[in-house]
Amino acid sequence: METIKAFLKRKNIVISARRYGIDALGAMAQGLFCSLLIGTILNTIGSQFHISFLTEQLITINGVGYTIGGMASFMSGAAMAVAIGYALQAPPLVLFSLATVGYACNVMGKAGGPLAVLFVAIIASEAGKAISKETKIDILVTPIVTTLVGIGAAWVIAPPIGAAASAFGQLIMRATDLQPFLMGVLVSVLVGVALTLPISSAAICSVLGLTGLAGGAAVAGCCAQMVGFAVMSFRENGWGGLVSQGLGTSMLQMPNIVRNPRIWIGPTVASAITGPIATCVFRLQMNGDAINSGMGTCGLCGQLGVWTGWIAPSETAIANGAAAITPTAFDWAGLFLISFILPAILAPAVNQICRKLGWVKDGDLTLA
Repeated sequence: METIKAFLKRKNIVISARRYGIDALGAMAQGLFCSLLIGTILNTIGSQFHISFLTEQLITINGVGYTIGGMASFMSGAAMAVAIGYALQAPPLVLFSLATVGYACNVMGKAGGPLAVLFVAIIASEAGKAISKETKIDILVTPIVTTLVGIGAAWVIAPPIGAAASAFGQLIMRATDLQPFLMGVLVSVLVGVALTLPISSAAICSVLGLTGLAGGAAVAGCCAQMVGFAVMSFRENGWGGLVSQGLGTSMLQMPNIVRNPRIWIGPTVASAITGPIATCVFRLQMNGDAINSGMGTCGLCGQLGVWTGWIAPSETAIANGAAAITPTAFDWAGLFLISFILPAILAPAVNQICRKLGWVKDGDLTLA
């Protein structure tokens, strides 16, 4: 046993929930953001503003033409796998080999491809790290082992993982359609909490393929956390804190939450209120790429996702019955109220009650 522990330590193979559930998952979301999400944004900008450079099909693969954005989205599996390998501190030969593994796994996993990539990239990365520099022909052995282990794992587990993730996501979306109030509360609160925790709400939403009303509830929960923390901590953090939390991430408050969990009450209660308002009153749907459901106001990706879902629904959303619409003033009002106005009012109001009760004090929300 000691020999194994020494080997794992020497190879920097750390089997832990933090490395796999936080570091790898967060990196996967970044890889997905830099490929699928950026590709979607570029395609939307090109089509809406008639920019020929962004709408022109530059290459054709198997009879399918791809724009710049299309090529970025096409490589999402490779981007996710490389990002995961980077988070696991894989050596160069392992890291570069993961591009092939990620692409193959994402295709095999279909709708649940991102979740399959997470598991398979971890397996392939750790296997590659274990064999790296153990032979004199490392330049051949390490890429071969990484590729074979990764694609072999993908062939075995990607289809069932993809099917399971897709089924669970479908269950959540169907339940939200049937019980929009209760599920609006549940989805909004849970995804919002996930966004503030050091895990990736964007990756979770992408893995589950959350679109439609469930995606709208997820957007509401994320916005409640980000805008809620940004506004209610303005007296401590000023404009810099407003921007870094409102357009960046509410995860910046995690050290303060650990010290005083009661500061989390305001944004969480706000998400429990805005979630069902989104699903029951405005029928807010996220029919853009599912990753946007877990982005909130980060770079305004949640709002861009709703907008792109209105005018050009994603393939996942179309498969779930979505269709392009012309948004009305009511739709726009709902998006702005849910994303910005209600969180900016509700979270500080609830937090003020917490202050009067002595649960939250000046300085509790100050960013380090």
